Amino acid sequence: MAVGKGWEGVVLKLLRGKDFTFTVTGAEQVTPQYRRIRFTDGGLLAAAGDSLHPTMWVRLWFADNGKPHQRAYTLVDPDPAAGTFALEFALHDGVASDWARSAAVGDTIDATVQGTGFTAPAPAPERLLVIGDPASLPAINSLLDAYPQTPATIWFETQHEADADLPVRLDPDRHEIRRVPRTGAGTGLVEQIHAELPALAADREGAYVWLACDTATTRTLTGYLRKDLGLPKQRVNSLGYWRPTAAQV
Repeated sequence: MAVGKGWEGVVLKLLRGKDFTFTVTGAEQVTPQYRRIRFTDGGLLAAAGDSLHPTMWVRLWFADNGKPHQRAYTLVDPDPAAGTFALEFALHDGVASDWARSAAVGDTIDATVQGTGFTAPAPAPERLLVIGDPASLPAINSLLDAYPQTPATIWFETQHEADADLPVRLDPDRHEIRRVPRTGAGTGLVEQIHAELPALAADREGAYVWLACDTATTRTLTGYLRKDLGLPKQRVNSLGYWRPTAAQV
C-alpha cells in the first residue's frame, strides 16, 4: 500500500530515514484485542546489519482520509537470514488498527526507519525493572530475549480480561510479572510503582528501569524515577508509546 508521507516524510528524509515496503505473509489473532502480522522485510534487516538491536522499531504509514498517518511498531523475532519479522498490534479505534484487522497475505505497507536506538546499560543490571502494557509487549519480549540470564520484575498494565493470555516471554525461574489493571488514567500503575519499585532499586547506580506506557504515565514515572528516587539518566530508558482515547482512560 503506497501512501504519500507528507511533511513528516520530508522531515524523516532530511534526517536520513530509510524507506522500505513490507509484504504481509500471514496473520494471527492472538486475543480479541491483539493481532500478530508476519512480513517479508523488503531488505530492511540486511540494510540494518549490525545496527539491529532489542526494542528496534519502524514507522508504518497509513492513509487517514487521504492524509498520511504514521505509527511506530517494534520488530518481533527478526530473522535477517530469511528477511522476515512480525509486528504486533494492540487493537483499538484508529486507522492503524483498522488496517491490521483486515491485513491479508500479499498486502503491502510502506515503512520508514529513523530514530530507533538502544544503549545497552553498563554495567549490566543485576535485575531488569520493566514497566509496560500490551502496546509495549513486543519491546518487553525483545528485552527479555536480549538478557536471557538476567532476572526481571515486570509491571504489566492491563485493560482487558484477555490480556492475561498475551504472550509475555517469561522464564519462571528468572522472571516475575505483576499485572496491574488500568485505573484512573494510569494512576493505579503509578501508585503500585511508588509502593513496590524502590525496594528493588536500592542500588541507585546499578538499578536499570525500562519503561514504556502511555505518554502521560511514562512522563510521570520518569520524573519520579529520576527526581524522587535519584536514578541516573543512563539507568532509566523511557518512551511514551501512545496517547489514550476517552475509552482507554
